[in-house]
Amino acid sequence: MSEKLAAILPCRSIPETVGFYKAIGFEVTFYQERPYAYAVVRHGEVELQFMALKGFEPAGSYGACYITTDDVDGLYAKFRGGLKQELGRIPTRGLPRIGPLKDTTYGVRQFIMADPGGNSIRIGQPISEDLHHAPVPKEPVAKALHMASLLGDSKEDYPAAAKILDRLLSSDTLDVPPPARVKALVLRAAMAVHLDDGPLAARLLSEADRIPLSAADRASLADDLLRAEDLRAEDLRAG
Repeated sequence: MSEKLAAILPCRSIPETVGFYKAIGFEVTFYQERPYAYAVVRHGEVELQFMALKGFEPAGSYGACYITTDDVDGLYAKFRGGLKQELGRIPTRGLPRIGPLKDTTYGVRQFIMADPGGNSIRIGQPISEDLHHAPVPKEPVAKALHMASLLGDSKEDYPAAAKILDRLLSSDTLDVPPPARVKALVLRAAMAVHLDDGPLAARLLSEADRIPLSAADRASLADDLLRAEDLRAEDLRAG
């Protein structure tokens, strides 16, 4: 016996949705306009099916699925490259968008993508045998970064994450090492972008650029520095 699962997700426009998935390297295996709009895309063993709904609002979508891979870095690079070629930039806000690649506290390296229909597509690779959440750090700086990341990137509660990071970055009592400060500044800049405060995001990224880092620091911050690069490509001039 063998089984196969295909996610069926809603969208507002089949052509728009199919165009997005083609751009990141999916193959279209079925396309129908009548008697109702429906399409199927495939990437390796992953199959996603889409149905167009009248009056559907992507911003309010609860559609989601999780894709497990053994090469999350490769998929991330491929998807980013396809979107950059199609759009001329890496979309980090709005719909569609692609979030940062990062190591989670539950032993998975993953990124979250939102397609034009507002569906949340999570792609992850286990990097640990223990897939339980690690305890919340007790050290104040690490704890602040941990909570801000969970609230901002996973829960998408951008104001709450921004509040934690603002408190951390303005603290007169906490010693925030350069790598941790860069991480906090980039994450806070991402929250500013989501909250439509481009000028603040630009200032935060500029401040991060001025912090001296060793080669080892840069290696440990590779995901964060790539995120900063994507944020800089956004139009940060308008608030």
